[in-house]
Amino acid sequence: MTDKKTGQRISRRQALRRGLRLGAGLAAFGVASGRFRRAAADAGKVVVRTGGGAYEEALRKAIFEPFTAATGIQVVPFATNVAKLVAMVESGNIEIDVADLGEFTTVTFQNKGALAKIDKSKFTRTDLADLDPVRDYYIGENTYATVLGYNKDAFPTKHPQSWAEFWDVSAFPGTRMLEDMGAEYPNLEFALLADGVPMDKLYPLDVPRAFKKLRAIRPHIAKWWDSGAVSAQMLASKQTVLGSIWSGRIQALVDANAPVAIEWNQSSRQLQTLCILKGAPNLDNAHKYIDFALQPKQQAEVARLSGYGPINRKAFDHIDAATADKLPTSPQHLKISFATDASWWVAHRAEIADQWQSFLLGG
Repeated sequence: MTDKKTGQRISRRQALRRGLRLGAGLAAFGVASGRFRRAAADAGKVVVRTGGGAYEEALRKAIFEPFTAATGIQVVPFATNVAKLVAMVESGNIEIDVADLGEFTTVTFQNKGALAKIDKSKFTRTDLADLDPVRDYYIGENTYATVLGYNKDAFPTKHPQSWAEFWDVSAFPGTRMLEDMGAEYPNLEFALLADGVPMDKLYPLDVPRAFKKLRAIRPHIAKWWDSGAVSAQMLASKQTVLGSIWSGRIQALVDANAPVAIEWNQSSRQLQTLCILKGAPNLDNAHKYIDFALQPKQQAEVARLSGYGPINRKAFDHIDAATADKLPTSPQHLKISFATDASWWVAHRAEIADQWQSFLLGG
C-alpha cells in the first residue's frame, strides 16, 4: 500500500499524537458561532485537509479529479497537521472546509465544539444507509486494521489463529512484539481477547485485567514497537515470529514475497473520517464533496489505490476478489474483527498513558 499504512501512515500517527494535545490547545476555544469569522464562500472551490504524500495522490485520482469533472468545483488539497488545525480553530480564521482525519482526532475536535454538524439532507449521490458509521459530526471514510502477523518460516504448518494462541508460548514458541503507545494504541483489546473477553463485550475496557494479561506475556516480548517500519522489519527478518502489526505494513511484505502472513481473526479496525470544520468558508461545497467521495465507485477506487477498506458496503460491487481479500472491511474480514472505540480512548487515553509508562518500567 502507500504511506499511512505502509509509509504514509506516519502522518496518521503524528495526527494522533498531536490530537492528544488538543485539550490544552483548545482550552480557550468558544463554541458560540460569534467566535468564528466566516470568510466569503467561493462557489468554485472546496479546501480539503489531507495528510499529503501517496494517500493524497490516491484521493486525487479517485475523488478530486472526478469531483471537479462532475461538478466544476475545484478541490484544493491542504496538507497540514493537527496543530495547524488547532491554530485555525483558536483564531477563528478557518481556511479548511473538509478535514480527512483519524477518528481519535475527529472525536477530540467534536468534543471541543470545533466541527459543524453534517446536514444529511444534502446527500443526493450517496445513500447514507449503505455507510457505517454515520455520526452527527462526521462520517466514516475508510478503515485500516491492526492484525496478528506471523513469520511463515517459524510456523510452516500451524500458526496462531487468535490472541489466546498468541499468548500460548508453549504451543507457539518464539519471540513476540506488540504495539507501544507511542505508535497509536497499546494493545489492551488484544490482551482482553486473549483473556477470554468476547469481541462484542470489550468496551468499556477492563484496564486492570488487560495490564495483568500483558504482564504475563511481557517476558516474551522482544519489542514494544513504535513505528510501522520497525514492526515490519522485525517480522520480516525473524527478530520476532509473531506480533500485532498494521495491515498495510504487513501486506506490503506479503506482496514483496517476504515469508510473512496475516491472521485476520480478532483484528482491530481503526477509522478514517470526513468532517467539516465549524466556520468552513465553503460549507455547501464541503457537503457536496463528502457526498461525492463516499459513493461506491469512488470508495472502490480509493481502496484499489491505497489498500484502505471502504466504508460504503456497495463499494465491494466494484472490487475484485483478490483486492477485497486484502481489505479490512471485506465481508469475510468484517465479521471476524472489531471496531476500535475511539470515543472510549479519547476519554481515557491520558490515564492509560500514565499506567503504560509504569508498565514499561516493570510495574
